[in-house]
Amino acid sequence: MLLHLSDLHFGTERQACIQAIQRFCAQHQPEVVVVSGDLTQRAKFKEFYACKQFLESLKTPYFVVPGNHDIPLYHVWNRAFRPFGLYQLFFGSLERTLLTQHFYLIGMNSIRRRYHTRGHISFEQIESVNQLLMDAPDNKLKIIVSHQPFYTSNEDHHLKDCPALGQFAIKEWGQHQLYALLHGHLHLVAVYDLNQAFTLNLSHPVYEVHAGTAVSRRLHKKIPNSFNVIHENGTFQHYFFDEQLQEFIAQ
Repeated sequence: MLLHLSDLHFGTERQACIQAIQRFCAQHQPEVVVVSGDLTQRAKFKEFYACKQFLESLKTPYFVVPGNHDIPLYHVWNRAFRPFGLYQLFFGSLERTLLTQHFYLIGMNSIRRRYHTRGHISFEQIESVNQLLMDAPDNKLKIIVSHQPFYTSNEDHHLKDCPALGQFAIKEWGQHQLYALLHGHLHLVAVYDLNQAFTLNLSHPVYEVHAGTAVSRRLHKKIPNSFNVIHENGTFQHYFFDEQLQEFIAQ
């Protein structure tokens, strides 16, 4: 089981949600916790520290990528010259890989200091991921993790935040058995088949998986706090926080 969290926004966290996720991990013991960006609200030291403490408390291997909230917004010097300084202090490399029992994870940094919310990927990143996918074990679900989504439905108003090279990248990666991409950013819960959405004519689906905010008070249109689970057979399950029970409940 892979637990997919996103948009924690520490600095706006809810203790009830934090404690519920701690209980969930203790009970289900996922093989990895993935966080698809926006670990903090304003990229402050105390927020990164609190996020690190939370992830360590889960007693589970974790895999994180930065979000647009994880670089300084108001501290202009740091944003210009060391935008990822605190992120790297607490979490190390901006892009890494992780092999678990059932999953092969590839982290990709879609954040650029000159953009506020828009995602960006380069041709170099696309080629690097191509090589990683080709070298990945065939018996693992191959998953890419980045913050901004590569696709949103027509009723969403965040198309401008999707990387311009996203469709090209998916067509390239799909040829190497990419299974899914995990994202956050929109605070919405959704799963799309990009093979159909982009009409790529691949022989298999490539899933775009959006996660809501797991622990933050910054809810989108009052959608409850939530997270996703990916099971070892590749099926997806969404959990939403029940205010009465104070637990995350599968939907």
